[in-house]
Order: sequence, then structure tokens, then C-alpha cells
Amino acid sequence: MTAEELSKVIIKGMEEKKASDIVVMDLRNIKNTVTDFFVICSGNSDTQLDAIADSIEEQVIKSGQGNPYKSEGKNSRQWILVDYVNVVAHIFLNDKRAFYGLEDLWGDANFTRIV
Repeated sequence: MTAEELSKVIIKGMEEKKASDIVVMDLRNIKNTVTDFFVICSGNSDTQLDAIADSIEEQVIKSGQGNPYKSEGKNSRQWILVDYVNVVAHIFLNDKRAFYGLEDLWGDANFTRIV
């Protein structure tokens, strides 16, 4: 599965649990990046963040891919990262997303907003 295809599967997992403000950042044309895509979304509560992360993992497994290489933040449930090496999903509480500003840090990326 290509990184673009995996991004679409991750988006489906996010949409299943009503994630908001979904953005795909294409990092392939930026030097020294560690992944091809970031897929970022927001949730309204720590419970919703957990549900989104679980839904992403379920959708990726259903698509024939394995478990994530790494997953972080499920204990604090303010920013959950689900790492599939060439695609990394970031699931934020609304205020934490604004605070960390990943979109600003990676401003050279190509952005696609999912409506």
C-alpha cells in the first residue's frame, strides 16, 4: 500500500469517529523529513481522541496493513500520535493543536483539508 493510500485509510478511521478539521500534510518534497505524510485531526474530548486512535488502527488492520510501528499519548490523551512510518497520524484536543502548531512548523508542506 502506498503512503497516499494509507493516508486515505487513516482519514476514513478519523471520519468514522467524527474527527474535526482533518488536514493531510504532504512532506515528500521537504528535505530531511522522517515521514511522507502527516494526517492531523482534532477531537473534543479525551474519550473521542481514544476512539479516533482506535478507529484508525482498526481501519488500517482491515485494509491489510499491520499494527502501527509506534503509538504515543494514549495515557495523557491530549495529543495521540499513531506512527505507520511513512504516514503519521496526529490526534489533538482542540486547544493542544493550536498550542503545538504543527501546521505552522511544517509550513512548506502541501496541505489538503478534508471536508
